[in-house]
Amino acid sequence: MPILETIRGPRDLDALSREELATLADEIRAFLVANVSRTGGHLGPNLGVVELTIAMHRVFDSPHDAMVFDTGHQSYVHKLLTGRQDFSRLRQKGGLAGYPQRSESEHDIVESSHASSSLSWADGISRSFAVTGQTDRHVVAVVGDGALTGGMTWEALNNISDDNNRRLVIVVNDNGRSYAPTIGGLARFLNEVRTRRSYRDLYVTSKRLFDHLGRPGRAFYRGVRGALHGFLTRVAGNQGLFPNLDIKYIGPIHGHDLGALEEALRQAKNYELPVIVHAITQKGRGYEPALQDVADQFHAVGQIDPETGEPVDAASAPSWTSVFADEILKLAERNDKIVGITAAMLRPTGLHKFAERFPSRVLDVGIAEQHAATSAAGLAFGGLHPVVAVYATFLNRAFDQVLMDVALHRAGATFVLDRAGVTGPDGPSHHGMWDLAILQVVPGIRIAAPRDATRLREELGEAVAVSDAPTVVRFSKGNVGTELDALRRTEDGVDVLRESARRDVLVVAVGAMAPLALDVAERLEAQGIGATVIDPRWVVPVAKSVLEFARDARIVVSIEDGVRVGGVGTRIRQDLRAAGIDTAVDELGLPAEFLDHGSRDQILDRVGLTAQQIARDLVSQVLGTRVPVARPLPAELAEHDAN
Repeated sequence: MPILETIRGPRDLDALSREELATLADEIRAFLVANVSRTGGHLGPNLGVVELTIAMHRVFDSPHDAMVFDTGHQSYVHKLLTGRQDFSRLRQKGGLAGYPQRSESEHDIVESSHASSSLSWADGISRSFAVTGQTDRHVVAVVGDGALTGGMTWEALNNISDDNNRRLVIVVNDNGRSYAPTIGGLARFLNEVRTRRSYRDLYVTSKRLFDHLGRPGRAFYRGVRGALHGFLTRVAGNQGLFPNLDIKYIGPIHGHDLGALEEALRQAKNYELPVIVHAITQKGRGYEPALQDVADQFHAVGQIDPETGEPVDAASAPSWTSVFADEILKLAERNDKIVGITAAMLRPTGLHKFAERFPSRVLDVGIAEQHAATSAAGLAFGGLHPVVAVYATFLNRAFDQVLMDVALHRAGATFVLDRAGVTGPDGPSHHGMWDLAILQVVPGIRIAAPRDATRLREELGEAVAVSDAPTVVRFSKGNVGTELDALRRTEDGVDVLRESARRDVLVVAVGAMAPLALDVAERLEAQGIGATVIDPRWVVPVAKSVLEFARDARIVVSIEDGVRVGGVGTRIRQDLRAAGIDTAVDELGLPAEFLDHGSRDQILDRVGLTAQQIARDLVSQVLGTRVPVARPLPAELAEHDAN
């Protein structure tokens, strides 16, 4: 029977021998490759923390001791060791989440998958334990080297070092990468520590010497490993990661030597005050396709062939990100004032082609979205036009900087928000559903939501031409859909996608919701209700022609995949009232709640954003009667639903 199948909780690890633990590590890696290749997920990071997670659960007693994983994408091994071994529906509706989730297990504490927050969590939890007299409880925070580029980490370290009276262990999982290779001065310092010849050569030479003596030598080596490491660290002059913060330091430790990791963690546990354990690991460990992937070492994958690592179903249609990547390069070639900014996600946000062509014009600031926004304001002041490309959910962190540093100073900066709206399998903290409601309160801001690839190219070009205000271009995750050409365009840039002589319903489609809006209109026409569909292209500010279309309609319905509280529909309704237009507005969007993981279609269906549901509700409103659920649709529409 495989050892992994016998593990129902962390204490099942206690009785395992060194040989059995090594076998378990191999089984976990094989399990991860076999299962994640079928569902997709964060493969590389988890392959890199197998021994580290085993050692943590052998030394500490979760959940009595609190374990916090920064970002949480490296928590799959933690899930396996805490009794969650059904990965058949990982990141799918009804299956395990791709990040820690409290509803899954008492061993999970922090669900948010935004980076650099773990040390603040650990600071608060450890202070709480100390204040409430729970002095037998430890807090263990696992933070990647990339997360150390985020400002919250340094704010937390400053406070942790100010009060040493708590049991806090900070594990720095140093693999030289966050998503892509880690950048900045800290990364250079870590690389120097990681490759320091004095320590490395002494350690490796000593280990080889004991190995040469055979089994007795290896047994003796295991017994003196901790003392040997401490001696060599002192000989090599290692002063730790943060010598000025007065935090105890143990390391660097070989992150795949289980014995060395356990020894280091036990030392840290016995200090009974804040300690940093510096573990050097290898992202993608044990899986050759990941190690050969120099871009991100299989940080996150879709369905892949487990043998080759190649995608099972390579997408034939271009992705939104790839369209942006090509277009921003074309714009940059024509305009040398354009510069790019990424927050540790060069390739995922599509700035990699720009960086390859013009390396001096693309800046990677690390996991520091706040800094990115304010730096963009400074670049604009200096005469450049910065394009800040981030995931929509991560711009939430930089709202104050967009408001007070960019907008207040009328800086011409463009924010490109990838994965806007419902993103699906990554769950609550990755849905990009907040940006429309949050950003439209910024004075002077202009927000574009392209419906297809052509409009993305158009609106991006229009955005970088604005020099006196922040502009935003938001688009979805995944592949762009079919091109939706307009019947006509108004003088102020609103596209009319469908027009009816009967002005019963005006449907305002926001970005990727345009196909859904057209489907709704078709269903309304089948019920004898005239429906016009428009795409504002720039949803904020509201164009005057949108108000004129609304003036003639019986009801306006806006459809967006952002939270409907304070969304685009709300803005349209307010502008209608200000213009003295009393047309009713039905604001459709996402509820103000945290949406669980699942496919995009599953989530939209659950919240009622389907053509069938929207059309039925509108028929009821327009005709003044409720349409029975069982009422048959025309044959062609019924077939559409069946598909």
